[in-house]
Amino acid sequence: MFVCAASPMTSAFRFDDDARRSLLERLARVAYRHGQFTLASGRESEHYVNCKPVSLSGSGLALISRAMLDHVDAQAVAVAGLTLGADPLVSGVAMAAALANRSLDALIVRKQAKGHGTGAWLEGPLPQKGALITVLEDVVTTGGSSLKAVHQLQEAGYVVNRVITIVDREEGGAEAMAAAGLDLVSLFRLTEVSNCARELS
Repeated sequence: MFVCAASPMTSAFRFDDDARRSLLERLARVAYRHGQFTLASGRESEHYVNCKPVSLSGSGLALISRAMLDHVDAQAVAVAGLTLGADPLVSGVAMAAALANRSLDALIVRKQAKGHGTGAWLEGPLPQKGALITVLEDVVTTGGSSLKAVHQLQEAGYVVNRVITIVDREEGGAEAMAAAGLDLVSLFRLTEVSNCARELS
Protein backbone atom coordinates (compact mmCIF):
# COMPACT_ATOMS: atom_id res chain seq x y z
CA MET A 1 0.00 0.00 0.00
CA PHE A 2 1.31 3.45 -0.92
CA VAL A 3 2.20 5.77 1.97
CA CYS A 4 2.24 9.54 1.43
CA ALA A 5 5.27 11.47 2.57
CA ALA A 6 4.44 14.03 5.25
CA SER A 7 6.94 16.69 6.17
CA PRO A 8 6.66 18.49 9.54
CA MET A 9 5.49 22.07 9.15
CA THR A 10 7.74 23.41 11.90
CA SER A 11 10.60 22.11 14.01
CA ALA A 12 8.25 22.29 16.99
CA PHE A 13 5.90 19.73 15.46
CA ARG A 14 5.92 16.94 18.03
CA PHE A 15 3.08 14.91 16.54
CA ASP A 16 4.16 11.32 15.98
CA ASP A 17 5.30 10.83 12.37
CA ASP A 18 3.17 7.74 11.78
CA ALA A 19 0.09 9.48 13.15
CA ARG A 20 0.81 12.51 10.97
CA ARG A 21 1.05 10.37 7.84
CA SER A 22 -2.17 8.65 8.84
CA LEU A 23 -3.94 12.00 9.19
CA LEU A 24 -2.56 13.26 5.89
CA GLU A 25 -3.81 10.19 4.05
CA ARG A 26 -7.18 10.48 5.79
CA LEU A 27 -7.52 14.08 4.62
CA ALA A 28 -6.38 13.18 1.10
CA ARG A 29 -8.89 10.33 0.81
CA VAL A 30 -11.89 11.83 2.61
CA ALA A 31 -11.59 15.63 2.78
CA TYR A 32 -10.04 16.53 -0.57
CA ARG A 33 -11.73 16.74 -3.98
CA HIS A 34 -10.38 17.85 -7.36
CA GLY A 35 -12.68 19.59 -9.83
CA GLN A 36 -14.25 23.03 -10.25
CA PHE A 37 -15.56 24.63 -7.07
CA THR A 38 -16.67 28.00 -5.69
CA LEU A 39 -15.18 28.55 -2.25
CA ALA A 40 -16.68 30.34 0.75
CA SER A 41 -14.43 33.28 -0.11
CA GLY A 42 -16.11 33.50 -3.53
CA ARG A 43 -13.02 32.38 -5.35
CA GLU A 44 -13.04 29.66 -7.99
CA SER A 45 -10.69 26.74 -7.43
CA GLU A 46 -9.94 23.26 -8.72
CA HIS A 47 -9.16 22.15 -5.16
CA TYR A 48 -11.84 21.59 -2.50
CA VAL A 49 -11.11 20.67 1.10
CA ASN A 50 -13.87 19.85 3.58
CA CYS A 51 -12.32 18.61 6.82
CA LYS A 52 -15.63 17.95 8.60
CA PRO A 53 -15.93 14.28 7.58
CA VAL A 54 -12.56 13.79 9.31
CA SER A 55 -12.96 16.15 12.28
CA LEU A 56 -16.43 14.79 13.04
CA SER A 57 -15.22 11.19 13.17
CA GLY A 58 -13.93 9.95 16.50
CA SER A 59 -10.58 8.65 15.26
CA GLY A 60 -10.06 11.61 12.94
CA LEU A 61 -10.75 14.14 15.68
CA ALA A 62 -8.37 12.30 18.01
CA LEU A 63 -5.55 12.65 15.48
CA ILE A 64 -6.32 16.31 14.77
CA SER A 65 -6.67 17.23 18.43
CA ARG A 66 -3.33 15.71 19.43
CA ALA A 67 -1.62 17.51 16.56
CA MET A 68 -3.20 20.89 17.28
CA LEU A 69 -2.56 20.70 21.02
CA ASP A 70 1.18 20.65 20.34
CA HIS A 71 0.91 24.16 18.87
CA VAL A 72 -1.44 25.85 21.34
CA ASP A 73 0.26 28.78 23.08
CA ALA A 74 1.90 27.53 26.27
CA GLN A 75 0.18 30.25 28.31
CA ALA A 76 -3.23 29.95 26.64
CA VAL A 77 -6.16 29.22 28.95
CA ALA A 78 -8.59 28.38 26.14
CA VAL A 79 -8.93 27.54 22.47
CA ALA A 80 -11.64 29.15 20.36
CA GLY A 81 -12.95 29.13 16.83
CA LEU A 82 -15.70 30.29 14.55
CA THR A 83 -18.70 27.98 14.29
CA LEU A 84 -19.21 25.57 12.45
CA GLY A 85 -15.88 24.25 11.26
CA ALA A 86 -14.06 24.87 14.53
CA ASP A 87 -16.74 23.42 16.83
CA PRO A 88 -15.33 19.87 16.96
CA LEU A 89 -11.76 21.20 16.98
CA VAL A 90 -12.05 23.30 20.12
CA SER A 91 -13.88 20.51 21.94
CA GLY A 92 -11.37 17.89 20.82
CA VAL A 93 -8.32 19.93 21.75
CA ALA A 94 -9.78 20.79 25.16
CA MET A 95 -10.39 17.07 25.75
CA ALA A 96 -6.89 16.15 24.56
CA ALA A 97 -5.48 18.76 26.95
CA ALA A 98 -7.44 17.31 29.85
CA LEU A 99 -6.09 13.83 29.07
CA ALA A 100 -2.60 15.36 29.13
CA ASN A 101 -3.33 16.98 32.53
CA ARG A 102 -3.46 20.47 31.08
CA SER A 103 -6.24 22.91 31.89
CA LEU A 104 -7.63 24.30 28.63
CA ASP A 105 -11.22 25.37 27.98
CA ALA A 106 -13.11 25.55 24.68
CA LEU A 107 -14.98 28.57 23.31
CA ILE A 108 -17.22 28.78 20.27
CA VAL A 109 -17.43 32.11 18.44
CA ARG A 110 -20.83 32.74 16.85
CA LYS A 111 -21.09 34.15 13.33
CA GLN A 112 -23.56 36.66 14.71
CA ALA A 113 -24.65 37.57 18.21
CA LYS A 114 -27.29 35.42 19.83
CA GLY A 115 -30.68 36.90 18.99
CA HIS A 116 -32.12 36.40 22.46
CA GLY A 117 -31.11 36.25 26.11
CA THR A 118 -27.65 37.76 26.64
CA GLY A 119 -26.99 38.39 22.93
CA ALA A 120 -23.61 36.73 23.39
CA TRP A 121 -21.03 36.22 20.65
CA LEU A 122 -19.11 33.62 22.66
CA GLU A 123 -20.22 30.29 24.09
CA GLY A 124 -18.31 28.39 26.75
CA PRO A 125 -16.60 29.04 30.09
CA LEU A 126 -15.32 32.60 29.62
CA PRO A 127 -11.87 33.32 31.09
CA GLN A 128 -10.87 36.57 32.76
CA LYS A 129 -10.29 39.61 30.57
CA GLY A 130 -6.75 39.78 29.26
CA ALA A 131 -6.39 35.99 29.06
CA LEU A 132 -4.49 34.44 26.16
CA ILE A 133 -6.54 32.36 23.72
CA THR A 134 -5.43 30.34 20.68
CA VAL A 135 -7.79 30.27 17.69
CA LEU A 136 -8.42 27.02 15.78
CA GLU A 137 -9.61 26.66 12.19
CA ASP A 138 -10.20 23.75 9.84
CA VAL A 139 -9.21 25.38 6.52
CA VAL A 140 -7.62 28.79 5.91
CA THR A 141 -7.94 30.38 2.47
CA THR A 142 -7.82 34.18 2.74
CA GLY A 143 -8.01 34.09 6.54
CA GLY A 144 -11.33 35.93 6.76
CA SER A 145 -13.12 33.47 9.03
CA SER A 146 -10.21 33.20 11.43
CA LEU A 147 -9.79 36.97 11.58
CA LYS A 148 -13.50 37.35 12.38
CA ALA A 149 -13.07 35.00 15.35
CA VAL A 150 -9.95 36.86 16.44
CA HIS A 151 -11.75 40.20 16.22
CA GLN A 152 -14.65 39.02 18.38
CA LEU A 153 -12.28 37.63 20.98
CA GLN A 154 -10.26 40.83 21.06
CA GLU A 155 -13.45 42.88 21.34
CA ALA A 156 -14.35 40.75 24.36
CA GLY A 157 -11.04 41.69 25.99
CA TYR A 158 -8.90 38.66 25.20
CA VAL A 159 -5.43 38.34 23.68
CA VAL A 160 -4.86 36.25 20.55
CA ASN A 161 -1.39 35.66 19.09
CA ARG A 162 -1.81 32.47 17.12
CA VAL A 163 -4.18 30.69 14.72
CA ILE A 164 -3.82 26.95 14.10
CA THR A 165 -5.40 25.39 11.02
CA ILE A 166 -5.60 21.84 9.72
CA VAL A 167 -5.01 22.92 6.10
CA ASP A 168 -3.58 26.16 4.71
CA ARG A 169 -4.77 26.58 1.10
CA GLU A 170 -1.79 28.88 0.50
CA GLU A 171 -3.95 31.66 -0.95
CA GLY A 172 -2.94 34.61 1.20
CA GLY A 173 -4.12 33.48 4.61
CA ALA A 174 -0.66 33.47 6.17
CA GLU A 175 0.02 36.97 4.84
CA ALA A 176 -3.32 38.23 6.18
CA MET A 177 -2.53 36.78 9.60
CA ALA A 178 0.93 38.33 9.60
CA ALA A 179 -0.55 41.72 8.68
CA ALA A 180 -2.82 41.39 11.73
CA GLY A 181 0.12 40.51 13.96
CA LEU A 182 -0.82 36.83 14.17
CA ASP A 183 1.17 33.64 13.77
CA LEU A 184 -0.46 31.05 11.48
CA VAL A 185 0.48 27.43 12.16
CA SER A 186 -0.80 24.90 9.63
CA LEU A 187 -0.68 21.16 10.15
CA PHE A 188 -0.66 20.68 6.37
CA ARG A 189 -0.39 22.77 3.23
CA LEU A 190 -2.86 22.26 0.40
CA THR A 191 -0.02 21.10 -1.84
CA GLU A 192 0.75 18.28 0.60
CA VAL A 193 -2.87 17.13 0.66
CA SER A 194 -3.41 17.39 -3.10
CA ASN A 195 -0.11 15.64 -3.88
CA CYS A 196 -1.01 12.84 -1.48
CA ALA A 197 -4.47 12.48 -3.06
CA ARG A 198 -2.91 12.24 -6.52
CA GLU A 199 -0.39 9.65 -5.35
CA LEU A 200 -3.10 7.58 -3.68
CA SER A 201 -5.37 7.59 -6.74
